[in-house]
Amino acid sequence: MAEGTGERGGGRDKGWRLARRLETVRRKLGTLERRPGAVVVTGECNRRYLTGFTGSSGAAVVSATRAVLVTDFRYLTQAKAECPGWEIVRQGPVLLDTVAEVVVGFGEERVGFERDHATFALYEDLSSRLKGFELIPVAGLVDSVREIKEEEEIDAIREAALLTDRALGEILPFIKPGVSEMDIALELEYRMRKLGADGVAFPAIVASGPRSALPHGRASKKRLAPGELVTVDTGAVVGGYCSDLTRTFALGPVMGEQEKVYRLVLEAQLAALEACRPGRAGKEIDQVARDVISARGHGDHFGHGLGHGVGLAVHEGPRLSPTSDQVIEAGHVVTVEPGVYIEGWGGVRIEDLVAVRADGVEILSTFPKELQVL
Repeated sequence: MAEGTGERGGGRDKGWRLARRLETVRRKLGTLERRPGAVVVTGECNRRYLTGFTGSSGAAVVSATRAVLVTDFRYLTQAKAECPGWEIVRQGPVLLDTVAEVVVGFGEERVGFERDHATFALYEDLSSRLKGFELIPVAGLVDSVREIKEEEEIDAIREAALLTDRALGEILPFIKPGVSEMDIALELEYRMRKLGADGVAFPAIVASGPRSALPHGRASKKRLAPGELVTVDTGAVVGGYCSDLTRTFALGPVMGEQEKVYRLVLEAQLAALEACRPGRAGKEIDQVARDVISARGHGDHFGHGLGHGVGLAVHEGPRLSPTSDQVIEAGHVVTVEPGVYIEGWGGVRIEDLVAVRADGVEILSTFPKELQVL
C-alpha cells in the first residue's frame, strides 16, 4: 500500500523546520551524561518529527555532523521528497543490518538507542551487530523536543480539533435509544473521514448507561436506552497530528444525580482550565480539579490523571497527573479531562484540548460543554 500524506508546509519552510529540530536534538545529544556520539532513532513519531518521513518502515541515525535515514525500496522516492537535508540510505534485506553498517561508518563507538521505543529484542539484535560498541539507553531525547509545539503544529492540531467538533455535532441526531454504541463509533469515523481526516486518532470510546463508568469503555454492541448518560471520547488525525475530545450526553430527561455529577465535573474542568498556566507543575493543575471533586465526596471516583500531551501521538508528554513534577510551558498542548465514574451507575467526563500560551490556555475544542439532552 502506498503511503505518504506529508507534513504540513513544504519546500523551504519545511526544510527550515526540520533543520531547527535536528539542531535542537544535536544540542541535547551533546549534554547527555554518558555522551553517545550518535543515536539510533526508531520510535515512529520521533522518526517522523525529526526527518519528515511519513513512511512506516525505517530508522534514523544522528550524530553531530551527519543525519541518515535508512528505509527500504518502497519509500526511497518518498523519503527523498519528504526529508530535505537528510542522507537517504537504501536498506538491504534486513533493516538493522544496514543501520549497523551506517553506525560503523559514523566512526562513533558510543551509540545511543531510544530506551522508551526499543524492545529488548531490538536491543539484542543491535548489540549482536555492533560488537565492540557501547550501546547507551537514551530517554526523552526527541520526545522532550516534540513536547513544545511549533505554531505550524498547533495549527494542525487545531484543525483536527475543529474537524472532530464538527463530526460529533453532525452525528448528534444519530445518538438515540435503540442505536448501538458500535454504530455510533462507526458513524463518527465515517463523518470524520468525509470531512477530510487522515483517520481516527484512536478507536472511539462510546459508553452508555452503567458502561459510562468505564473510563476507557470501547464501543460495544450494547444499545442505548432512554434515561442513560452516554460518554463519547473521540479524535481525528489531520496532517499527522491528533485531536482528543470527550463529551457526555443525556438520553431524555435528566435525573437529579445525573445533573449534580455533570455540574461537578464541569466545575472541576473549568477550574483546571483556569489553573493551566506556564510555570505550574502537572500535579498542581491536576490537584485543582481533584480538590473540587473530592470536596463533594467523589474523590475515589476520579481515578485517572487530569490530562496528557497530544501531538503526532494522541498520548505523549507532558502529563497532568498526581505524580507529574514536570512544569507546564508555553507551547505544550494537553487535554484537560476530569471525570467521575460510579460503578453500577455510570460516569461523566468532559475533555477539552488546549494549547498552553504565555498567559493561560487557548482552548482548541469548541464543542459546547453544557449538558445536552438528546
